[in-house]
Amino acid sequence: MNTIQLECFVTVAEHLNFSRASEVLKITQPAVSHQIQTLEEELDVKLFRRTSKSVALTPEGIQFLPDAELILKTAYSAKERLGKHEHLISFEVGCHNHLELNLLPPVFHKLCEEFPLLRPSIRMVPFPSLLGMVENQKMHAAFGIKEGQKKSSLYFKELSSAPIACVCSPGHPLARYDTLTQDRLSGNIIACSPRHIPSPLFSIQSRILPHHAPEQYYFAENIESALTLVKAGLGYTLYFDVPPAREPGLHYIPITDLPSLPFGVFYRYDNDHPVMKRFLNLCSI
Repeated sequence: MNTIQLECFVTVAEHLNFSRASEVLKITQPAVSHQIQTLEEELDVKLFRRTSKSVALTPEGIQFLPDAELILKTAYSAKERLGKHEHLISFEVGCHNHLELNLLPPVFHKLCEEFPLLRPSIRMVPFPSLLGMVENQKMHAAFGIKEGQKKSSLYFKELSSAPIACVCSPGHPLARYDTLTQDRLSGNIIACSPRHIPSPLFSIQSRILPHHAPEQYYFAENIESALTLVKAGLGYTLYFDVPPAREPGLHYIPITDLPSLPFGVFYRYDNDHPVMKRFLNLCSI
């Protein structure tokens, strides 16, 4: 396995088009196909499904993509450090969605002021995979909800006890309330896929759905899609409320008869990264 193979794989995965990948990489399309073929032979899996009309990642290709990106990033970072003769400090944080991304700009700004050689990066990963990447040392820390029923070898620093909120547009009938209870929720509900919300929130969502007529359901793949439908005035959704991560322009109304969820940062117990302690302090909400 070499960086040329990985560059070809990542570029094709990004564009899902071998011709466009060859233009970006400035090599011929047959050369791109050859690199993908040799990589597939080495890994003994098919990474792409190709037809005359489309290119798609296989499940194995989706699984391999984060590893390929990490290998390339490590190689480029090592080359940069050796070329500049500097001891740059990499620090990677995982997020599930763009709401968690909203927490990072002031933290990274302050960290880079205090550690000029710091090179922070962010990875967006679906819910089931993120904490495993922290455990396997593929990233340094990740935001998330602590789920009491799951055992983990990771440390968890709680940043907020986040109430479950009804999230709606300013013009929604529920927006006039300061607080709500479950029995006062009314109108269309926008539900999220269980892959992209914490298990406790999905359980609450599943209990509330049956109290709505089938024609009042909307289903969204992730919280970003759900909030887009909320902004369109199509209904409300349920999500845990961390004020600095709120989507601007929407109303977050706490549901008082639902439990709050512990939101915070996961990291390995043996992580001795030079900026970890300061990162955790700056994340305090």
